[in-house]
Amino acid sequence: MAEIIQKDGTWSFDGDVIRIVPGTDKGVGLLRRTLGEITVPLRAVAGISFEAGKKSGRLRLRLRDGVCPLLAITGGHLEDGSDPYRLTVANDRAGVAEYLVDEVRNALLLEQVDGGPVDAYLLPGPSLPLTVGAGDGTATFDGERIRLEWNWKTEDSKASGGARTIALADVDAVEWLPAIGLENGYLRFRVGRGGTSAAPPAPKYDPHAVELWGFRKDPLMALVGAAVVARMPHPNAAKATGERVLAPAPVPAPAQAPDQDVLLRRLRELGELHRAGILTDEEFTTAKQAVLRQL
Repeated sequence: MAEIIQKDGTWSFDGDVIRIVPGTDKGVGLLRRTLGEITVPLRAVAGISFEAGKKSGRLRLRLRDGVCPLLAITGGHLEDGSDPYRLTVANDRAGVAEYLVDEVRNALLLEQVDGGPVDAYLLPGPSLPLTVGAGDGTATFDGERIRLEWNWKTEDSKASGGARTIALADVDAVEWLPAIGLENGYLRFRVGRGGTSAAPPAPKYDPHAVELWGFRKDPLMALVGAAVVARMPHPNAAKATGERVLAPAPVPAPAQAPDQDVLLRRLRELGELHRAGILTDEEFTTAKQAVLRQL
């Protein structure tokens, strides 16, 4: 068996599966800690690589398209600390990492694993029931129903409708996007649109969406989205049968540097949220520094 143990986590390969266990290092994100151990069957793997660096290297596991519901919902937007398929490796363990890479690659060749897309999830979604609180609400999923409950930070027009319960069968699509720059993120459930492309309300006002502001627990909302997606028809299977499905949320193009007036307005908004008690001292400092770096 090939195995590498690091503060960032432990990867082992026994010829059939790769076991990924998150580590205890401070760089290990809350999403990885919450997700826990992942068992990846060899037939789910498209490739593996090791990249050496000046201070440390990095192992990367590349999965076949459509294998993992978490990757389906996050669309490449996970930060390194949240991505379970990346491992930081100390330079003195580079040889061990390269040995594991060779073992996996040899097994892929021996088993003649097709690296192409699949039409069924080969990895399960997060364990249920699952409840996550972040941004302006709390999302709970029990396998059949999604419940969205609002907190005191929620926009009044959205909170006035009360908690929202959505049956899994009514969900057309799930979208998750982290906060990017000055744009807030969201977890959204598209409901009852019959596969149309009609634009939903902004997450701040959408009763089927939780708005995210770029703080520590935001990535956990991706786990809720992944748990729901794992229990919906696989998008590749739907394409194979000609069924129409909603496309994933478009990835925003990198924004141009905002002008000074926009940044100053954002600072004023953050100050108001801090004075109102919506942002903690730590959250306010983090957000303010992010804005000041763009001035």
